[in-house]
Amino acid sequence: MGLARAGALAGVLLLWQLASLWGLPDYILSPLEIARHFVAALGTRELYDNIAASLGRALPGFAIGSAPGAALGLAAGVSRGFDQVFSPAVFLTYPVPKIVMLPIFMIWFGIGDLSKVLIIALACFYPVFINAYYGARSTQKILVWSGLGMGASRDAIFRRVVVLSALPQIFAGLRVSLALSFIVMFAAEMINARSGLGHMIRIAENSLRFDLMYVSLVAIAILGYAGDRLVRFSQGRLLRWQQPSHA
Repeated sequence: MGLARAGALAGVLLLWQLASLWGLPDYILSPLEIARHFVAALGTRELYDNIAASLGRALPGFAIGSAPGAALGLAAGVSRGFDQVFSPAVFLTYPVPKIVMLPIFMIWFGIGDLSKVLIIALACFYPVFINAYYGARSTQKILVWSGLGMGASRDAIFRRVVVLSALPQIFAGLRVSLALSFIVMFAAEMINARSGLGHMIRIAENSLRFDLMYVSLVAIAILGYAGDRLVRFSQGRLLRWQQPSHA
């Protein structure tokens, strides 16, 4: 399966490179040109400073949004009271694009990084909450009854049965949440920021620096892929009992 994916990617890149031989618009660089510019950018401090600025917004937002999302999702999944309080508000506001709230957050929290981190956190909260909620609700009742029948406390049932049962879906939500953290970070930096990969895109657009644009896109793609691999690695370590998936 891995070889098939690699082969498909290599085929696309080869066709892209061949198409450049017949001529492409100036704003579409060939894969070899993009690789050359990216390698050159690795030797500059500008790229690393902007990567650090973007990660300094995306990762705290991811953590701040995901942690309460998982906790409240689990609570709503097992408690009717929590469910009635939180679930209607979450499912009602979930379809609203969170980036449209950025101007309001900037009024509330200023135009600095705090508003960007919080809008990222808001976007990350929803997928983790929803996955934790349905993960908790999908716990097999026979496991709960069996634990209670053997004298386990409700706290122990929650920790050792409900949470473990919901963890695969929570990790699925974390993967979606991490991807959203980069997407929203990118959009927020393009709207109003003086640093970061999204800021690089805006500068590239204004100055017609297409090389800089592709460097920024490649950097965010690598960071997103590395982050997703890290989440999957953590899932594999924590859930060794689960059959490995090919997602």
